[in-house]
Amino acid sequence: MTRETPSPTVDLDLDVLTPYLQQHVPGFAGPVQATKFAGGQSNPTFLLATPDARYVLRRQPSGQLLKSAHAVDREFRVLRALAPTPVPVARAWHLCENREITGSLFYLMSYEDGRIFWNPALPDIERDARGDYFASIIETLAALHDVNVDAVGLTDYGRPGNYFQRQIELWTRQYRAAETGKIAPMEALIAWLPAHCPADSPRPSLVHGDFRLDNLIFEHDAPRVRAVLDWELSTLGDPLADLAYFCMCLRLPAKGKIPGLRGQDRAALGIPDEAAMIARYCELRGLPGIASWNFYLAFSFFRLASIAQGVRARALQGNASSADAHEVGSMVEPLAQLAAELLD
Repeated sequence: MTRETPSPTVDLDLDVLTPYLQQHVPGFAGPVQATKFAGGQSNPTFLLATPDARYVLRRQPSGQLLKSAHAVDREFRVLRALAPTPVPVARAWHLCENREITGSLFYLMSYEDGRIFWNPALPDIERDARGDYFASIIETLAALHDVNVDAVGLTDYGRPGNYFQRQIELWTRQYRAAETGKIAPMEALIAWLPAHCPADSPRPSLVHGDFRLDNLIFEHDAPRVRAVLDWELSTLGDPLADLAYFCMCLRLPAKGKIPGLRGQDRAALGIPDEAAMIARYCELRGLPGIASWNFYLAFSFFRLASIAQGVRARALQGNASSADAHEVGSMVEPLAQLAAELLD
């Protein structure tokens, strides 16, 4: 279900966890085999296998946590809320707020077996089928943004006020806190984005916050999204933030930590261009079009550059795994430059 192969190293007391889950999750029965998914998830994630089923457990890290960080209870809440909607998600089984069971708050969800892709060129998929995968992605995103947040109990899931204004302020603060030197394109963005911030959407939508290819599980035998993963950054806000964040993959370099399609012949690959994806999204949602598209793209690159700067700062301080962290940190200037190219 997650993007990495499970590791046999486990930080769970199964003698405590198993009877707890048997008591609180219908049909759950041991014995349990547990493996931990490797990788950089901020919330440790485990595969639990029983004789009859497989589950995924996500919990907060142990120790002192920053306020509002690692909010697995929010993830559980949004999964529960989306269960009756057309948005494909894992089934949320149980939220445990008793920290004595695993050492921190956790929730249990279904294991969704399927395919996850890292490269938006989809080299493992036949050319004529690639467009169908992108069509399913856009349909999934439109369905997410069409969710009636009042009807599913998420009216209070985000803060009021201008979404982009808050986001620009947040990621500017994050960038300044991690700054290791002046980067001219970032300075240009910090000045330009607030001055070109669009007004609030008439009706805030549920936004994923990290909607990208490798956060989607596809069916094994069909070009159809089976589940959307990693809802940690979800909130209420402007849905075009999600669309632009996904469309970054068309503009990112083909080689790098986050591969993209920049410079590739997308027609030869059988992948729709940006205009076609935007048009399909607008058709599905009944929108006449999108004004200020460059703003949404520039903000997406700026946000990703700010995140990469945080990784760079931790790497320089020796608080991150160096090989991977330095590679991510090296993305700051290229991302900022890609954003700066979009400024009016």
